[in-house]
Amino acid sequence: MLANYLPTLLFLLVATGIGIALIVIGSLSGTRRPSAEKLSPYECGFEAFEDARMKFDVRYYLIAIQFIVFDLEIIFIVPWTQVFMQIGARSLVTMGLFVGMLFLGFIYVWKKGALEWE
Repeated sequence: MLANYLPTLLFLLVATGIGIALIVIGSLSGTRRPSAEKLSPYECGFEAFEDARMKFDVRYYLIAIQFIVFDLEIIFIVPWTQVFMQIGARSLVTMGLFVGMLFLGFIYVWKKGALEWE
């Protein structure tokens, strides 16, 4: 019965060996030129800060939320394009309203200046 698991065990051993070999080769052959800029922490589009109560710019998060919204829009539109002829004219109106509302939201965000990056 254990012979059935031999290919899986062999796969895990080979994968682990390749992973370890790549890490060792990279650490031995890689150049090491540390600088203050390379060693500085960087996170979420702005410099790291010391005080947790410090105000920070939320434009990065607004862009991320907009990306998610338009990504979800594509997730709904692509399958709809495959079947909208079978569904009928009502689906065309519904999708038009959906895209129209998203477009109005995009115009609102654009006019508010949330897309401006300094």
